[in-house]
Amino acid sequence: MSDVPSLMPQPRANPKRRPRDGLRGFAFLTMLVAGICLLPMLAVAIAALSGGTETISHLMETVLPRYAGATLMLAVLVSVGTFALGVGAAWLVTMTRFPGVRFFEIALVLPLAFPAYVLAYAYTHVLDHPGFVQSTLRDVTGWGPRDYWFPEIRSLGGAAAMLVLVLYPYVYLLARAAFLQQSATTFLAARALGASAWAAFFKISLPLARPAIAGGVLLAVMETIADFGTVAYFGVQTFATGIYTSWFALADRAGAAQLALCLLSFALFLAMLERAQRGRAQYHDTSRRQQRMDPAQLAGAKAALAVVLCGIPVLFGAVLPVVVLLNMGIGSEQNLFSPRYLGFIQNSVTLAATAALVTVMAAILVGFYQRSHPGRRSQSAAYIARLGYAVPGGVIAVGLMVPFALFDNTLDAWMRSTFDISTGLLVTGSIWLLVLAYMVRFLAAAMGAYEGGQAMVPSNMDAAARSLGQSAIGTLRRVHLPILAPSLLTALLIVFVDVMKELPATLIMRPFNYDTLAVQAYRLASDERLEGAAVPSLVIVAIGLMPVILICRQVGRQR
Repeated sequence: MSDVPSLMPQPRANPKRRPRDGLRGFAFLTMLVAGICLLPMLAVAIAALSGGTETISHLMETVLPRYAGATLMLAVLVSVGTFALGVGAAWLVTMTRFPGVRFFEIALVLPLAFPAYVLAYAYTHVLDHPGFVQSTLRDVTGWGPRDYWFPEIRSLGGAAAMLVLVLYPYVYLLARAAFLQQSATTFLAARALGASAWAAFFKISLPLARPAIAGGVLLAVMETIADFGTVAYFGVQTFATGIYTSWFALADRAGAAQLALCLLSFALFLAMLERAQRGRAQYHDTSRRQQRMDPAQLAGAKAALAVVLCGIPVLFGAVLPVVVLLNMGIGSEQNLFSPRYLGFIQNSVTLAATAALVTVMAAILVGFYQRSHPGRRSQSAAYIARLGYAVPGGVIAVGLMVPFALFDNTLDAWMRSTFDISTGLLVTGSIWLLVLAYMVRFLAAAMGAYEGGQAMVPSNMDAAARSLGQSAIGTLRRVHLPILAPSLLTALLIVFVDVMKELPATLIMRPFNYDTLAVQAYRLASDERLEGAAVPSLVIVAIGLMPVILICRQVGRQR
């Protein structure tokens, strides 16, 4: 019997080794990440409040009402447009069957790969006064330039249309998931009580999906207020363009900080709304006893109408822009394989890869510490780390430039007075400060992908690893990371592509003579060289398709 292992609990070899062992380093690094994410907001607030009342009074008398009005109007138009396109398309592909429905439920995600400013360049080339559409109209009718009216693409309405076409997939994906989770019981009960299909949709299905839809609309609105490339190219004066103009054109640092504070306040308000809506996302029925809705089979004119309604956003949001950009790029003088363009590609890839690695590492730190040490401190750090997605890139740029410029100037003055040596700009003009800005901006996206995979790791696996003597780092390295490899790859791709598309922070913070594909496209478009801007834009779109393909594969499985 002495050879039979005892079934009684054995004492631990090291009773002092608690599950918190090894988490001190995680705690310090997590607090450091949260502090970096909080720094831009605090810096913007301090710089704005220290700017004095004269600056804000001048802004209120001159540009502030115009910026606020344009930003608010743009947000309203985009929210209405994304709601109509996203919810309508989600309802059609989920609750009905018509020719091509399997194709459309995936193709409707494709516009997510396009930055709005790329669509702006493509449609301006086609719809502007010298473009193909108006030139053909004049040739066919014989009209002169002032003999007809044509919608102005370079306008607030045009900017809203571009943003709607690339942002409606946010609403579509969330609304589609909500409709798939709904039970048919309540809908069929409404029909049995005499309600029409439209009445049942508006009174039953739509209210049940409201939290998810509202979350998607708010995400689209936050991306709208953060947009710079589209509104700047179309000449729409919003807070995003005002910050850039105040910082560079007018060299008014206090004015830029106060405009950034106004935009930051609006963004944080939207972030709180989105969080509140996400907290109520259990409204739609997800019980096991739910009865799946049988899709209605459409035929004839109704089926044709469904194909048209689902085809319009795909055509104008993905297919037509690619055709136009290819035609523009072929006719341009830009050589994608020249040393200059290879330098742009190298800079873009280097920035995006470095920022993706740093951001995903930060997401792992924050996410694993929150799981291993649940409490108010870890939850607060995770909440602060997620705030970056609500902060526009221009605000983050100003918020990081102000304190680090002060640090560089203070250090340079001290080195001059003490050692007669000038240190110059050690941090402000470096690539690492730009990487930190990307981390703050896109950490929420990386954490979302990481936490989605982490939820698939049972908590008893952590307990088993710790009982076998693994430290926190060992548990992360040997248990979590191998299981989370697909989620981490998704997070890396998402951040990589987001950085490739990012424009305002890159314009403000990039080192001298360190241009990216996004900066080159913006510069050529600003010089009205749209055909040249098509070449870097196509590269950005091609790279942007990578995470969208992953999303499309996920959508294809949810049937």
